[in-house]
Amino acid sequence: MSTGEIIELTEAHAPKPTAIHTFESILPALKHELIKIRHDHDKHEPEYFVRVASLNDSELTSFTSKDLIEVRAGETAYGLHLFGKVRIPDLEDGYIHIRVFISAKEGTDGTTEDERVAKLHSIHTEEVVKQNGDHVYRAIFGPEDPLEWFET
Repeated sequence: MSTGEIIELTEAHAPKPTAIHTFESILPALKHELIKIRHDHDKHEPEYFVRVASLNDSELTSFTSKDLIEVRAGETAYGLHLFGKVRIPDLEDGYIHIRVFISAKEGTDGTTEDERVAKLHSIHTEEVVKQNGDHVYRAIFGPEDPLEWFET
C-alpha cells in the first residue's frame, strides 16, 4: 500500500492540462460521492459538513474544472496519485481535497494519456483528537490548509 511516508509528492502547483482532463473525467463520480458522504455523515457526525450546511446538494457540487485550483502528484510502480484542491463556488474560502488514482488501462502500458484510466480514490475527511480528548471533524477546508497525502 502506498503512503505519504513512502511516496514523494510534487510541490503544490496550478493544474496543467493533463490534470484538468483527468479531473473532468472523474467529475460526475466526484459529485455523486460528495453528496453521498455528506448525507452519510449528516446522519452520524454532521460536523464534517457544518460549513456547507446552508448549501443544498446542487450548490455544494456546482464546481467545474475551473475550480480545481491546486494539485500535487506522486508516482508509484503501479500508477499515479493525483491530489487536488477544489474550490466550492457557493462558499467563500471553502474547498474539498480529493485523491484520484490513475493507472494503465488493461492491456496497455499507460505511456499515453489515452492508455490511462482515472478513478476517484477518496474525498478527504478529517478527524482530529485534541489534547483534551475532544474530536473535531471536517470535510471542508480553507485556503490556508495545505494539500497533503491522505487516505480518507
